[in-house]
Amino acid sequence: MTDAAQARGFGDFLVTQGIYNELEGEADGSWSIWIRDEDQLTTARTWLEKFQQNPGSAEFLAAPIEAAKKRAAEAKERDEYRQRVRTRRSMFPKLGGYGVGILTYVLIGACLIVAAYSKLGSDREFLRHLLICDPENGRDGFLPDVFAGEVWRLFTPTIIHFGPIHLLFNMMWLYDLGCMIEARRSSWLLAGLVTVIAVISNFAQFFFSHHPYFGGMSGVVYGLAGYVWMLGKYHPASGVGLNPQSVTILLVWLVVCYTDIVGPVANTAHLAGLIVGMVWGRASAYFASSRPE
Repeated sequence: MTDAAQARGFGDFLVTQGIYNELEGEADGSWSIWIRDEDQLTTARTWLEKFQQNPGSAEFLAAPIEAAKKRAAEAKERDEYRQRVRTRRSMFPKLGGYGVGILTYVLIGACLIVAAYSKLGSDREFLRHLLICDPENGRDGFLPDVFAGEVWRLFTPTIIHFGPIHLLFNMMWLYDLGCMIEARRSSWLLAGLVTVIAVISNFAQFFFSHHPYFGGMSGVVYGLAGYVWMLGKYHPASGVGLNPQSVTILLVWLVVCYTDIVGPVANTAHLAGLIVGMVWGRASAYFASSRPE
């Protein structure tokens, strides 16, 4: 193009169509428009032909204003993303890629303490106070201890683990997901997620199994994974997300556990936790994206 104003106007119009480009002045005084994505070249050429036929049409004349709005919205989204993401230099680098997750460490500490005192779940007398209901009272009705005021039992099965492998894998996932949510969202949000997911997943497990001897952070882990997965997928500016490999591992493991190959597993807690987390994450993404600018 020989006219700089027309070149800029056409470049702005392409931006409104999602075709990002750069203008470059040539030695002869003309202007070239470079399309960043080669797959969009054909579309850009089609628009160029229409532009050359009638550069004064309303859709082209309105492009600079619309392009400016779009660039401003994208810049704002990038700024929000940067505010949520904490780099390793801004935190304590030796404590993980997401920095210090105080609540995450408290939860891990609670699990380790209970694992030590319960001898990795083998001391059933100790566990009587943490199970969703005391096995000795299980025949007196549905969750008699909870309805008698021991409401902590809806949560405490989460910090019980049976065996070193059970404990290790749950703590690894909790560390990654918990620190991510604390660093990029907030500790308060993580507290709410963990509490709600734990209560619902534990209640669901007991409701369908009627067996009090279950425990583990895995229901919560599935819930946190579901939350991060959905929020990252539908609201990338949130700064959280799961890579496809992690999603595949979690879903495959969920199915494998239902086959009983790995022994007794709180499958209902896993599934309930995942559903709660996914719904929460999708709803959060929806309200974030629909918030007025």
